[in-house]
Amino acid sequence: MVCVNGNHYEVLENFRDGWNEEEFTSRYSEILHKYDYIVGDWGYNQLRLRGFFEDHHDKANHETKISAAPEYLLEFCNFGCAYFIVKKVKSKGQNKDSNSSSKKQKEKVAHKSEKGS
Repeated sequence: MVCVNGNHYEVLENFRDGWNEEEFTSRYSEILHKYDYIVGDWGYNQLRLRGFFEDHHDKANHETKISAAPEYLLEFCNFGCAYFIVKKVKSKGQNKDSNSSSKKQKEKVAHKSEKGS
């Protein structure tokens, strides 16, 4: 697992040793924060990063769904190039924060219900 700008990523696929943590962290841009997956591919000794969403994500269209990653690799990357796929994972601290915020939200709803009764 690697942490970049507060986001944690897990390597799912590492084709032809494409994964290079140092290069990934140096090429990472904040625009990638919104994506669930990042595909990194190598061409001419340079790493390109592209973001993809979960297939059921509201913002996902055909080209940005993770199920389109194989098509992307075939059509837009050098044939047989080294590549990797990483997935954003929640850290334990993020889970606690989201649990406490959803708990606070539930408390607000319950409190409003009691006032309305």
